[in-house]
Amino acid sequence: MPELPEVETVVRTLESKIENKEIIQVRVLWPGIIEGSAAAFSKRLEGQHFRIFSRRGKYLLFYMDDVLLVSHLRMEGKYYLQNDDEPVSKHIHVIFQFKNHQQLRYSDTRKFGRMTLLAKDTDLLHFHNLGPEPFSDAFNANDVYRYCHSRKTPLKSVLLDQSFVAGIGNIYADEICFACHIRPGRSCAGLTHRECEMIVSETRRILQEAIAAGGTTIRTYTSSLGVTGRFQLKCMVHEQKHCRICGSDIKMKRIGGRSSYYCSNCQK
Repeated sequence: MPELPEVETVVRTLESKIENKEIIQVRVLWPGIIEGSAAAFSKRLEGQHFRIFSRRGKYLLFYMDDVLLVSHLRMEGKYYLQNDDEPVSKHIHVIFQFKNHQQLRYSDTRKFGRMTLLAKDTDLLHFHNLGPEPFSDAFNANDVYRYCHSRKTPLKSVLLDQSFVAGIGNIYADEICFACHIRPGRSCAGLTHRECEMIVSETRRILQEAIAAGGTTIRTYTSSLGVTGRFQLKCMVHEQKHCRICGSDIKMKRIGGRSSYYCSNCQK
C-alpha cells in the first residue's frame, strides 16, 4: 500500500501535470470505487477544475472549484495521464476527460481504492479519525509518551495505527524502529521520554528522505506518472537480508498480522 511519501509523490506529480485542467466528462466504469452515487459523482465534477492539491495521511485531496475530491489508493490504486485514443485497460475504473484529448485514468487491480466528494470547507483535522500529521506540532515527544505509556501494544502496531499518527505504513514503521534502535515488537509501555523524542525526530527524517527520493518502489508501487521511487535503496531493514550497520542477518516476525523486519543486534 502506498504510504505517506508515495502519496505525496503522486499528489505533487499530478499537480505538475493537471493543475487548473477542466473536467468535461467523468466515466465511472466500476461504481464500487465511488462512495455514494456514481452518476451524481460524475455530474458534480463536470466543469470543475483541479485547483489545489494536498494530502491528509494516505488520502489524496483535490480541491476543485467548489467541491473536494478525496481519493484513497488502498493497495494498488494508480493514476495515469493518457491520451483519449489510447486503449483502456481492464483495470481502469474511473476516467476524467480533459479538453486537450487527455484523460486522467484511475487504475486499481484489486478495486480496493475509494473516491468521494466532500464540501470544499470540510474540516479534515479528524477526518476518518486520523491522528496528527508527522510534520505537525501535534506530533511531539510529550504526546507520544503520554499515548504510549499506558499501552502494552507493540511499537510497530502503534506506528501503523492511523489514529496515532497519519500516513505511516509497514515499510516506514520498520525503518523508524531500526533508526530508534527499538525492536518492533517491544511494548510501548516501557518507552522512555528520550526514546519518544527519537521516534518523533526519526519519523520526520525518514519520511522527508523518502519524499525527496520519490517514495519507495517495492513490488506494485510506482507513481505511474513517470516517477519511480528510490528510497528502497536506502532501506536499512525492510525486506533486507543483512544489517547495513553490523552485518547480522535481518530477522522477520509477524506483528499484528504484518511482516516486520529488524536486526536483533542493533535493536533492543
